[in-house]
Amino acid sequence: MKVLQFDVDNMTYELVKPEAKVYEESAEKKVSVDDAVVMFVSVERGDDKTIADAAVADVKKYMAQLKRKKLVVYPFAHLSSELSGPKEAMELIAYISESAAKDLEVKKAPFGWNKKFTISVKGHPMAEQSRSYGIGKEAKKTEKHASAASVEINTAIVKKSDWSGLPEADHRTIGEKLDLYSFQEVSPAMVYWHGKGWLLYRELVRFIREKEEEYDYDEISTPAIANMALWHVSGHNQHYSDDMFVFDSSFGRVGLKPMNCPSTILIYKSRRWSYKELPFRTATFDKIYRSELSGAVTGLFRVKELTQDDGHIFLREDQVEEEITKMLKMIKEVYAVFGMEFKAKLSTMPDDHAGDEKTWEMATNRLKAALEKNKMKYEIKDKEGSFYAPKIDFDVYDSIGRAWQCATIQADYQMPIKFNLEYADEEGKQATPVILHRAVLGSLERFIAVLVEHYQGKFPLWLAPVQVRVISISEQSNAYAESVHSELKKNKIRSSLDISDKTLEYKVREAQLQKIPLMLILGKKEDESKTLTIRELSGKQKRAVNAAEFIAAAKKAIENRLNSLENFMA
Repeated sequence: MKVLQFDVDNMTYELVKPEAKVYEESAEKKVSVDDAVVMFVSVERGDDKTIADAAVADVKKYMAQLKRKKLVVYPFAHLSSELSGPKEAMELIAYISESAAKDLEVKKAPFGWNKKFTISVKGHPMAEQSRSYGIGKEAKKTEKHASAASVEINTAIVKKSDWSGLPEADHRTIGEKLDLYSFQEVSPAMVYWHGKGWLLYRELVRFIREKEEEYDYDEISTPAIANMALWHVSGHNQHYSDDMFVFDSSFGRVGLKPMNCPSTILIYKSRRWSYKELPFRTATFDKIYRSELSGAVTGLFRVKELTQDDGHIFLREDQVEEEITKMLKMIKEVYAVFGMEFKAKLSTMPDDHAGDEKTWEMATNRLKAALEKNKMKYEIKDKEGSFYAPKIDFDVYDSIGRAWQCATIQADYQMPIKFNLEYADEEGKQATPVILHRAVLGSLERFIAVLVEHYQGKFPLWLAPVQVRVISISEQSNAYAESVHSELKKNKIRSSLDISDKTLEYKVREAQLQKIPLMLILGKKEDESKTLTIRELSGKQKRAVNAAEFIAAAKKAIENRLNSLENFMA
């Protein structure tokens, strides 16, 4: 049996006509399912219910990790050249659907039809959203495919991920053209940041660091590896082990940290605390590691090595609502800079959770009260909280109206109990603090993917890896171009220089393809008058500009994180 699984935003199929003598009748001619896993199935000669049970068990585990509830079972003969007879195949696919329906919402596409179908995902499904299985007699041949790339160790050839065929608007296509990042098959679902991409990354970190200083956070850092004893206390070993990288070491069984909170808690526990010292706000940009399923990773949207702009705030119960209000204010300020709107979702206690329901209810009510106090509309996402805390997630909307989950706030009453956290209250008695977990951009990798597609590579001036391209029209103006380029760099403006012997049209086109916000075009007239001709990416130009005035305007726009020079080009 061959099975191919997709994690999809939407699957729509439409019946055209029967294509086999044996086929199922169906009253539904067109079906559309959102937020589901699609299970394409080819039944092979010799397959039986034991093999079908293995396939069902596997897809259930896959869906549990993805937190999906809906399954589409889709007969798909094209996966194999060793197909069983149609009657046997129809019966076994029906058995798979019935077995899965005991725990999941199942929609089975009818057997024996010619069907049109579409799959909608944020990434590229055939390259990175698929998993292929050989089950039963093919078990030894099982392979998991993350992309079309390969690693040929014997000949020392290492190939990067093949992103050919992706849409022009996809962040991987844009990132490759702008030389921002790549993925290499030796480090699956982990990012290789190129110079320009790493600069973009650092600018986002600098932005958030400034905000965190404004809101009185202490930045910390903790080791990537910890003994599994830590993850046992936190509950990750019991509730999250399938998503962890775990291995034996010289100091016992250890795990790469999938989250920063347990390690941050150890810093809190390293000293005594008074109620007067709370809240204690920590921030970190440490890398974390999650053993995501191959079928779940896609470009920068979901990776195995990631960085979150993580914050953990230790505080008293009476400070919770006020602190959440500050977090909401911070999130609003950050997303306003990108011109992005967002919607809040309140996620409640999942079935697999730590702690008692009464404490969960109290934590959920704290989040709800803060949202309502700040007159923020929200929807309830039932049973979608973390295993240790309810949370507010924020769907951020990009330039074409797509929603992306980025920021989050979690009210945690469980970890403080598990780790015996304390502070001295006003009466000198020991009390248990609350922990608020907070991320503003969320995963920086995911947020950069959102930004790349939101701006289509045309980054605002402050964020652009190269802010200004200085272009000399002829050899006679090269010296002047070099001096202008040098002056820009002295003023911390990211400048590149083109004094090649190519035509002006070619140089301008190259700068446009690299999405550089501003070009300074310098020829004989500009050299003699020591002025600049400014050309924006949009094509708008301004001539005879004083160099000092341009530099002052550019510095102001960059420091204030503006999209362009605004009124300066009027």
